[in-house]
Amino acid sequence: MPDTNVTFDPTKLKFGVGQPVPRQEDPILLQGRGRYTDDIALAGQAWCVMVRSPYAHGVIKGIETSAAKAMPGVLGVFTGADLAEYGPMKCALPLKNKDGSPLLNILRPSLAMDKVRFVGDPVAFVVAETKLAARDAAEAVELDIESLDAVTDAAAAAAPGAPQLYDHIPGNVVLDFHYGDAAKVATAFANAAHVTRLSIRNNRVVVCAMEPRSAIGEYDAAEGRYVLHVGCQGVFGLRGQMAHDLLKVPTDKVRILTGNVGGSFGMKASAYPEYVPVLHAAKLLGRPVKWTDDRSGAFVSDQHGRDHEVEAELAFDGAGRVLAVRLTVFANMGAYLATVAPLMGTGNFVKNVQSNYQTPLIEVQTKCVVTNTTPVSAYRGAGRPEGNYFMERLFEQAAQEMGRSAIELRRINHIREDQFPFSTASGNVYDGGEFSAIMDQALKSADWDGFPARKLASKAQGKLRGIGLGNFLECTAPPQKEQGEIRFEADGTVTIVTGTLDYGQGHWSAFAQLLHTKLGVPFEAVRLLQGDSDQLIAGGGTGGSKSMMASGAAIIEASALVVEKGRAAAAFMLEAAVGDIEFTQGQDGLGRFTIAGTDRSIGIMELAEKLRAAQGLPAEVPASLNVRHVFQDAPMAYPNGCHVAEVEIDPETGHTEVVKYTTVNDFGVIVNPLLVQGQAHGGIVQGIGQALMEQVAYSEDGQLLSGSYQDYALPRASDLPSFGFEAHGVPCTTNPVGAKGCGEAGCAGSLPAVMNAVVDALAELGVGHFNMPATPERVWQAIHAAQA
Repeated sequence: MPDTNVTFDPTKLKFGVGQPVPRQEDPILLQGRGRYTDDIALAGQAWCVMVRSPYAHGVIKGIETSAAKAMPGVLGVFTGADLAEYGPMKCALPLKNKDGSPLLNILRPSLAMDKVRFVGDPVAFVVAETKLAARDAAEAVELDIESLDAVTDAAAAAAPGAPQLYDHIPGNVVLDFHYGDAAKVATAFANAAHVTRLSIRNNRVVVCAMEPRSAIGEYDAAEGRYVLHVGCQGVFGLRGQMAHDLLKVPTDKVRILTGNVGGSFGMKASAYPEYVPVLHAAKLLGRPVKWTDDRSGAFVSDQHGRDHEVEAELAFDGAGRVLAVRLTVFANMGAYLATVAPLMGTGNFVKNVQSNYQTPLIEVQTKCVVTNTTPVSAYRGAGRPEGNYFMERLFEQAAQEMGRSAIELRRINHIREDQFPFSTASGNVYDGGEFSAIMDQALKSADWDGFPARKLASKAQGKLRGIGLGNFLECTAPPQKEQGEIRFEADGTVTIVTGTLDYGQGHWSAFAQLLHTKLGVPFEAVRLLQGDSDQLIAGGGTGGSKSMMASGAAIIEASALVVEKGRAAAAFMLEAAVGDIEFTQGQDGLGRFTIAGTDRSIGIMELAEKLRAAQGLPAEVPASLNVRHVFQDAPMAYPNGCHVAEVEIDPETGHTEVVKYTTVNDFGVIVNPLLVQGQAHGGIVQGIGQALMEQVAYSEDGQLLSGSYQDYALPRASDLPSFGFEAHGVPCTTNPVGAKGCGEAGCAGSLPAVMNAVVDALAELGVGHFNMPATPERVWQAIHAAQA
């Protein structure tokens, strides 16, 4: 690789790295010019509507479709037997049980054929000329289903006598995972001066993306090629899954196209049952077929998040130093195994429960269990916020039990700066951080010492006030192979081609800033191409807070290759030796190739234009400055920080309000502080939602009781305070950008900060540990139970 250390002074660049540049796409979206999947209307397009099971568990005895087929406008009604040629969806992780055997995978067809296993399980689909005709016909499909007993909680599903979902999965346990040295951990707990234990519920949530899922299938009979328009998190990876696993065709026979995406948070990362039906129907009918979910369908069919039952234990020596942490977990998978479903409660708990503390021993024992509920998969943080939440709740509880300061207990266990690089018990190596300094900065910024006065003021108004601290350190996903292509276009623009995909993060501006800084191309000339699998040769997609580390590194390395080509081209144009050509930044902020020691130079954009127009160039002179490059990989990074939340609780109603919020964050090098703050705010809001409001509820027979916004609460702007945001960056040393990732960190800090504040507020009434969500009803009940 050529030297990637191509640097300019960002303080001189209005649109350079470190500047709070507004998102490029905002004017487009605010003017209604965004193009989401449901905005697409193709010529001759038909409509698809899914038929879903109204039962959580049952045997399919028959599906009567004749009445539906006879209805006006209906083009076809299809069941699982019609899709027999296609492959199943399955878990992609090579995880093993503690005895070394592989997990018991589930091969899920697009349509259930033998049994239904959750309310919303698709069993058939209708295609018609219009959406209304398809919907009417779907309601005319008659299902003969013999209802069976259902089970919705993971621990209950793993108990003797529970209803069994699959013959090949005894006890409903698909994976009995274990990490750690059980004997050493047991010895540490046996010899501990103090042990803290908590039963913690990580409540299930609905993802609630702004844009419901939608898909349009096309088929080119002449080429034998499928085209799928769909909102996703990365077209390269989805193409591979669709081609290899489901359609069973070579990847060049599949094209994935994605425009704007209205949120995902992990939920739209992989294939869903609806995607094969629209492609099958398009192939059969010779015309495009479109499906768009409604919000009711999204509540039952979009993969849910979280849902863990955890026994958490923390052992200390006499000096208050952590000896070991142990988690015993039941992880709810839902009715089927999503692509990465077991990861959250297994490997991600292992990696993240340590947080920023010197924790010599970690043991995680997890039973991943199938239940008669909507499948569970990644949701913002995907096990990382939870690992931090468990540790922070344990620290608070331990300090209370030992009569010590929770702040000082954390401080003596923080990894010190002189200990880096630090090898953790989970096998990770932290490259750097200033954990105690960040916590001290957060305490000062939050005016921690002034809290008693604020508490008295709240008490005078009849309110309970609590303050909570949440340290966090999360292990991002390691950057995978990522494309970094740079094209100098004939219209004077510069296109970045990347395999990551923006579904709300603001990649366009941040990537353009990086390219502007490295090559000095005009910021306003930069375009981003990211949603066409035909344009990609690599791509890890967007997820795990790795986009800037992956695409950013690819852009930096590709920029160095552009400079290398540019020196050769400029040498020819300026009639000089390649060794005499320097790449510098001009007074206009734009990149220039200059003959060393002279004033003779050519701008990078002018050079690109001259190359386009040139003919008969010598072999050693590149025909363009275009570069197609693949960044190979890099280790995961470790964003960290400290959140401080203050809440007020009305004891008469149980209502909890977050009234003050402060964060100090180490995200390494921040390319765009405006976008980073926005990402942090979004994560905090979702954390507050889970902590105080959100809860998926099922009846005993598996009916979803929280299936609409009348039954499921999301935080609104009026529920939230202003967020204090401060950066305390320690550059990451393991990727060229120096970034650490930020997209999911808001959840990691907010869950413990808010719940520690709730527990602190209730402590004076004798309420101890309290599980999420702290809804008014549950808080009111806890207060009255403590006073009884």
